Amino acid sequence: MIDLTTRYMGLELKNPLVVASCGLTKTVRGVQKCAEAGAGAIVLKSLFEEQISAEVMELTNHANHTGHTEGFEYLQGYGEALGPQDYLKLVREAKQAVSVPIIASINCVHNNSWAAYAKRLAAAGADALEINIGFLPRMAQMTSSEVDERYEQILYAVRSQVDLPMALKVGPYISSFAHLADRIGNDRVAGTPFTVGWCGPGETDKEITWRGADALVLFNRFYSFDIDADALQLTGGSRYSATEENHLPLRWISLLSGRVKSDLAAATGIYDGRDVAKQLLAGATVVQLCSTLYRNGLGQIGHILEHLQDWMQIHDFAQLEDFRGRLSQARSEYPEHFERIQYIKALVGIE
Repeated sequence: MIDLTTRYMGLELKNPLVVASCGLTKTVRGVQKCAEAGAGAIVLKSLFEEQISAEVMELTNHANHTGHTEGFEYLQGYGEALGPQDYLKLVREAKQAVSVPIIASINCVHNNSWAAYAKRLAAAGADALEINIGFLPRMAQMTSSEVDERYEQILYAVRSQVDLPMALKVGPYISSFAHLADRIGNDRVAGTPFTVGWCGPGETDKEITWRGADALVLFNRFYSFDIDADALQLTGGSRYSATEENHLPLRWISLLSGRVKSDLAAATGIYDGRDVAKQLLAGATVVQLCSTLYRNGLGQIGHILEHLQDWMQIHDFAQLEDFRGRLSQARSEYPEHFERIQYIKALVGIE
């Protein structure tokens, strides 16, 4: 009997397939359809910090500057957008309608007063919160350390408001992503001050001074930018990811697995059961599905689950823990294969 159950941010999931924040999860009926299709958990469509602050003009600037897909979707359907009160209602009704975990989502770029809204999401029944940081570091005046601090400040601001399982959905445009993941993905502890005869902190002496994120979602996909060379004007690229794009989260999950406390959620370019198996082998706790559901319909969830179970049977795996992280760098006899050596092989053909 194949067991697909897993734990994500401390939540019990019947399988590792999570429907990502998107238009498919913006209504109670949409949430029900995702649950009926077999999703292990559902992330509601994001509420933007500008909606909470009622700063509509800032929202427009945010979408223009970051080029974020969800920002584009929001502006396209502005008349149908949920406000903060409607969003709380969506959380409450979604929780009543389905039995799978409901994860609220806020798309933000700052750590301002919107953070207090997280308490209301918890009161409405959200099982967890995904903070979707739609931040493209484009300003030359902003240093890499300031970019890192922005992520930390946002996490700290929300942590100080509510004790709710929390995921950070981050973008890949970071100068040292491993450093940032270590800072936001691990707890920090302080031991008892040194005294004569003291032999070091025991487990009871350690005080957590910083709680890292419960999960990191890799990665936030920005709205594609393109140029029409015939019309000589800017245009948008594909709104959907391609399967080739899953190599970026695959690499980073394989590098981070076993090195950060946070759970790891793979996002972008995951289309079928084989894609899911790869991410789990790299060390992913769960995978998020979006583009494949738009292209293939919600029935794709069932197909992926069936494919994953068949693959596990072929390889004699009874549960996810039998192979999760098996091909991560931390568990590899040849960690260099995850870095420079493959690049050299590709260029000069060495064996």
